[in-house]
Amino acid sequence: MLRYRTIDSFQFGFSLNLTESQLRPLTSLLHDLESTEMAALGGRTAVTPARLDGIGAVVIKHYRRGGMLRHFTKRRYLKLGKTRTQREFELLDAVAKFGINVPQPIAFVYQGAAFYRAWLITREIQRPVSLAGLSLQDEEKSGRVMESVIKQISALIQHQVLHVDLHPGNVIVDPDGKVYLLDFDKGKVYHGGRQQLKNRYLTRWQRAVNKHGLPQFLNEMLQTGLKNSVR
Repeated sequence: MLRYRTIDSFQFGFSLNLTESQLRPLTSLLHDLESTEMAALGGRTAVTPARLDGIGAVVIKHYRRGGMLRHFTKRRYLKLGKTRTQREFELLDAVAKFGINVPQPIAFVYQGAAFYRAWLITREIQRPVSLAGLSLQDEEKSGRVMESVIKQISALIQHQVLHVDLHPGNVIVDPDGKVYLLDFDKGKVYHGGRQQLKNRYLTRWQRAVNKHGLPQFLNEMLQTGLKNSVR
């Protein structure tokens, strides 16, 4: 069950038993993130490391616009129903129940009324490497990672979930070899057929592999794996 708390001008939502004393230190950091880009590690949805008392290491994802709209407003979104960060928080929680490995969602935060800024707080994955980088260095290990990726994408298809931007850069591996899928922003329940959904995953994955010059075995393994697992 979701709980809500307002601290200063920030609206927090969470399902863990978090207290105001745990959350309040984050408001200072969020204020700092409003005024500077230097803390971000880059990308449209950049992340900043932090610590949360009682939880430990977390990352704060702050949403920034892409496309043409970024020239008019980089961080603000029109609030129509649930915020973007709440939707991603809830989707992460849902897909975890399907056996998908994702960063544990800790809290979602937004500031504003009609137009808002948004952040998502998840538990940090320690010392991760991306499948994109790993595939250029270790084909054998990448092949083992792909076996897990195929299982997890198959589960997403089975449960009619579309991750709109799944590619090797959004797959990470921790030091123990556990594979996680990242960035479910704009993800949604898919109302078409499973074959159509499978084709959407294949198309997005293949486009990224080809565009960034990644090894073709990433395409071949996914195509073969989904062919055998998705009917």
